[in-house]
Amino acid sequence: MKKYYTRACNFAYGKFSIELVRKKKNLPLNGNKKISFGQIEILTRTSIKKIDLKDIKKLPKLLKEKINKDLKVITKKNKNFSSLNFNKIPNIMGILNLTPDSFSDGGRFNKKKKGISHAKSLFKLGADIIDVGGESTRPGSKPVNKKEEWDRIKEILKDINKKIPLSLDTRKSEIMNKGIELGVKLINDVSGLSYDSKTVGVLKKNKTPFVIQHSQGTPEKMQKNPKYKNELLDIYDFFEQKIKFLRSMGIKHNNIMIDPGIGFGKNLKHNMNLIRSVSIFHTLGFPILLGLSRKRFIKDLSGKNDSKERLGGTVASSMYAIMQGVQVLRIHDVNELRQSIKVFKELIKNWWQKNILEQME
Repeated sequence: MKKYYTRACNFAYGKFSIELVRKKKNLPLNGNKKISFGQIEILTRTSIKKIDLKDIKKLPKLLKEKINKDLKVITKKNKNFSSLNFNKIPNIMGILNLTPDSFSDGGRFNKKKKGISHAKSLFKLGADIIDVGGESTRPGSKPVNKKEEWDRIKEILKDINKKIPLSLDTRKSEIMNKGIELGVKLINDVSGLSYDSKTVGVLKKNKTPFVIQHSQGTPEKMQKNPKYKNELLDIYDFFEQKIKFLRSMGIKHNNIMIDPGIGFGKNLKHNMNLIRSVSIFHTLGFPILLGLSRKRFIKDLSGKNDSKERLGGTVASSMYAIMQGVQVLRIHDVNELRQSIKVFKELIKNWWQKNILEQME
């Protein structure tokens, strides 16, 4: 039987979005009238069709019922958790790598004083939560044993957990449990809870919100010729199946965030298609996190081998993600992204004013 997927598109923003929703021309994304959509894409494994919302009523009965069911999910408000406000687009997750070998900033902040200072700086500059990691999962990296990983992060977690909202980037259940005991508000597992079979039990017991990230393969081998039949729909199906399993294990719906995993078992084509159409994941009904910061796809497009020279590509892709309603961006350069967001929002506010008023006449 042919499977259909629904992707919200043709977004509007701010007070003009509110006006379009009032006039019933658009629907609010995740219950937020400040970002709304006026069209959808209907996808299958072999076709894509874009239609206006008003034309949904013309669809065959079963397809129309399926699309309307999806629209109820897409327009439903996400419940806030872990000091994050999902009506605010975007929330910024600042990155604190306490490792000697992370792809971008390995070794810069793995001393206690430097790590604490950087976390405080990111928070002061506008990060809503800080993602602390003690194990590099860059392409080609090897696993770190749990004692070494915990030794890298424990003192910093103890020092700043009551002052700054923290996320813990780990694949290991024991590290998760210790971090939660110290007050960590969110778990970010790049393996999608597949590395350690005990992680689901730890998260269920503690009722701690977490991020499921998609990754094809392990960090050591994930970039060796990754393949998909259709990366966008394959990853959508992965999340659908994973969430169904987690819900059957007693995990609450409102404790889940999803991350398509840019750069984790994906080549340039895969990454570009995922970013272009990331709004499809709103149809699953969970907040979306996207990690674009300094990633290899920017090098592939710009030729900048030094990861610290990829700020322009980070900002450009982040703005595109914001336009599709992505709720959380994982970022190294917090100050620069905050500044870009302020300018970008002011610019599109005026652009939409002109165009939307023309549409309404």
